[in-house]
Parts: sequence; structure tokens; C-alpha cells
Amino acid sequence: MQKKLDTNNSMIFQKNYPYLSKQKSKKPFQATLGIGGNIGDVPRRFTHLFYHLKKSAFIDIVETSPILKNPPFGYLAQDDFYNALIIVKTCLRPKALLRYILHIEKKFGRKRSFPDAPRTLDIDMIFYENVQMNSKELTLPHPHWADRSSVIIPLTYLKSKI
Repeated sequence: MQKKLDTNNSMIFQKNYPYLSKQKSKKPFQATLGIGGNIGDVPRRFTHLFYHLKKSAFIDIVETSPILKNPPFGYLAQDDFYNALIIVKTCLRPKALLRYILHIEKKFGRKRSFPDAPRTLDIDMIFYENVQMNSKELTLPHPHWADRSSVIIPLTYLKSKI
């Protein structure tokens, strides 16, 4: 089901987006991941990602948002993006979680050609607990989260506390 929000944005509701787990995770840390893509059948890829993460020993999915279809920013000569948020519990510390999600991106065909380029799958760590850090590899919280409708709009659909 698709719900038009305005002239630029639509919410897409499908089987695992949104999702709210009924099981309590024993993993100690919570992170919010932003996922996005605009090459190929992205909603289907998000479904594959959901099941890939469900099988992971490092992550328990707590909740997902519906999928937002929205225009690109930065480099504008590309297709609209699909974006969603996934709240996870994890045993991985921030930099280890970053390495893990970069590995997943690569497994799903991500190629980095230039900033804001079209992509099969992008996974950003938006929040990790209340951690604030600014290193060469990782800035937490994500430095532009508050400026992006791809984060702000899906956040309004989440039931879990972030």
C-alpha cells in the first residue's frame, strides 16, 4: 500500500516495513540504521536485507519504519530514493557495527563512484545509544540526520524509543 504525503514524498507499507518485534533482545546496545537505495527493485532489496539481518548473530531487529519514497538530494540527475529506518539491538561497538554494515552494503552490490551517487543499498548509522563521536571513520549521531526528510519522516512512524 502506498500513501502520498505531498507532491514529493510517499510512504510505502509492505510486509516487514513497518515491523515491530514481539521478542525482547538480550543484546546490550541499540542503534538506529538508515537504509536507502535507488537502483533496481529497492523495496524487494529491503525485504532481502530484512531477512539477512534476521539471520545475523550480531543484530536483532527491534523495529522498522515504513519505506519513504523521496527525491534525491545533492546529485539530482537520478531516480527517486527509497528510505527506511531499522532499530536494532547489537553486541557490536560502533566501529565494529560500521564495518559490519559496510560489509553488508558490499554484499548487496554497493559501489561508491562519487558522493550522493545512485546506489543499490546504503546503510547509515544514524544513532548508537547516546554515543557522540567524531572520528575519521564515523561521526555519531549522523551529522546530517536532522536535515534529511529520509530520516525525519520515517522517525515519526516509529513506536520504539530512540
